[in-house]
Amino acid sequence: MGESRTELLAWLNDLLQVNYTKVEQCGTGGAYCQIMDSIFGDVPMSRVKMNAKHEYEFIANFKILQNTFRQHKIEKPIPVEKLVKCKMQDNLEFLQWIKRFWDTNYGGQGYDPVARRRGAPTDTPATIAPLAPSRGSAGSLHAGGSRAAIQNLQAQLREMNVHLEGLEKERDFYFAKLRDIEILVQQQLEVLQAEDKDDPVLRDIQKILYSTEEGFEVPDQPVDEEETF
Repeated sequence: MGESRTELLAWLNDLLQVNYTKVEQCGTGGAYCQIMDSIFGDVPMSRVKMNAKHEYEFIANFKILQNTFRQHKIEKPIPVEKLVKCKMQDNLEFLQWIKRFWDTNYGGQGYDPVARRRGAPTDTPATIAPLAPSRGSAGSLHAGGSRAAIQNLQAQLREMNVHLEGLEKERDFYFAKLRDIEILVQQQLEVLQAEDKDDPVLRDIQKILYSTEEGFEVPDQPVDEEETF
């Protein structure tokens, strides 16, 4: 039988130096990421949003968790779609599993959770699901509640757009770097080939640059716009 919610929260709060009051708060993904970091010490905590408020932020945290599982060959499936809904039962079951995994794999080394997350705030929503108004006040609050809901959605949309813009800039930055490396490697290999030589390291780098993940298909190359005129 798994540990109770009270026991799990006490362990979680002590390990990560947070103040979670409900198991549902783990659905943001940040706590799961840092639990794994306490074991392996290589989770990119600077990219984990410990005070995530929106579902797209939760999903971004779980992508980091999935990468950690893949890196360490952990075969446990992560039910992301269920966990990000911040329901108690789903997160309780996953937290119980991750606690058992921690008990088995944590080496007892010292761990400073605040330093690892660079002091980032951890104030996740105490509850994710909005509370329904009482029946008596529903009519009087309907109009105001609708306006507030629209304003909240608009704010979330603006935040998502800013977040997306940042991701696109980061993607373009790293793509440009990889492209420069690709050109440099190709040029050097051509020079070596002309001299009837080879470099295994450059070949390995080129192999990494051209490798794809399982299930990924390289998109068709678009027609050069200059050729259409």
